[in-house]
Amino acid sequence: MRILKHKGDTILKKELKGSYNFFVKEANNLKGSKGYGLIRDKTKLANDIASIASVGYGFAGLVIGTQRKWISNKKAYERAENTLDTFLNNMESTNGFFYHFVNIHTAKRAWNSEVSIIDTAIFICGAILVGEYFGGKVKEKAEKLYRNINWNWYVDKEVNQFYMGYSKEKGFWGHWDMYAEQLMLYILGVASPTYPINKILYSSFKKEKKDYKDIKDIIYTYCGTLFTYQYSHAWFDFRGLKDEEGIDWFENSVKATLANREYCIEKSSKFRTFNENSWGITASSCPNGYSGDFGAMPAIANVDEKNDGTIPPCGAIGSLVFTPNICKKAVENYYNNYPKLWCKYGFKDSYNLDMKKPWYAKECIGIDKGICMIMIENYYTGLIWKYFMKNEYVQKGLEILGITKRKIALSK
Repeated sequence: MRILKHKGDTILKKELKGSYNFFVKEANNLKGSKGYGLIRDKTKLANDIASIASVGYGFAGLVIGTQRKWISNKKAYERAENTLDTFLNNMESTNGFFYHFVNIHTAKRAWNSEVSIIDTAIFICGAILVGEYFGGKVKEKAEKLYRNINWNWYVDKEVNQFYMGYSKEKGFWGHWDMYAEQLMLYILGVASPTYPINKILYSSFKKEKKDYKDIKDIIYTYCGTLFTYQYSHAWFDFRGLKDEEGIDWFENSVKATLANREYCIEKSSKFRTFNENSWGITASSCPNGYSGDFGAMPAIANVDEKNDGTIPPCGAIGSLVFTPNICKKAVENYYNNYPKLWCKYGFKDSYNLDMKKPWYAKECIGIDKGICMIMIENYYTGLIWKYFMKNEYVQKGLEILGITKRKIALSK
């Protein structure tokens, strides 16, 4: 039982190392394996299943680990290069896109999963990052994978929007028709040296605004789930940038984070888990399995009916760069008051005090560990932003879309 109460900075640095360990120890590091470098989607319940998004975040772990001397440059370089070889040589792909879930040993499709545009993009962001950090063959192979992606294949040209998903059994379905985590798709897509999309796609998804209490003009997402305001920001440094319509995506995530917390405070009379230091509603494990529908206002979905009181620490930690002070208070609450929420990889995925007895997730999930790890590192050092933003295609994409430094008016 803990006696010493830790402060937020101390806890976050412990979480950073724990999250890094997830990506090192839950990876297939067996040389000669078809699935070398693949990383588990979660620590329990799906032992043989890797997710390509986990691999993307794992690349960031190699950069962080090298910089912090948790792993040698040589070993990290070899892991990065050999993982890229797995994707170049062993993974099933369609027009350069990869399956969301694959067998960690064979690299073959698992769970009849979709050919995922967003998870491929997260993987490619990680590949671009290690390319910029390590250079050499790592950069060459990362760029080859990026060049292989035919972004236009995933576009519904009738509405100038990306489809949401594709499988060989169902074909394409849905659309990325409103704001969510997909900003990375437009930036990477327009800058492609082989299959560039038209920049009109960026202006063809809805950017509707709503207020929540005193927080004005939030460009909101369908469920208001917090990860949708975080994932592209893990890689792209939007600080000080506005697009041609004057949208400041970084400031929008600040507002969405504040709204999420305010919503939890408002609903604290309904859910015992929710309060001013227990917030950050986002997709996570829950007592009934997993839900991607948890969220806060503003939203289109009826989030009051979808929420069950579950809070994942990654919700607040993933917003550390947006609202550091309230995020630190949240992690102090989680760590100091709920020791069952902590494990060898840092925080477990989620907890819920609204069951008959307090419920704690048994597992850690790669994408949730990933957003924690990257945002903690970005907050303290800006490391991931620094190297990712050096990439010529990242800079080209932002320029094409007109997402550039704002003009600051001089005071008289």
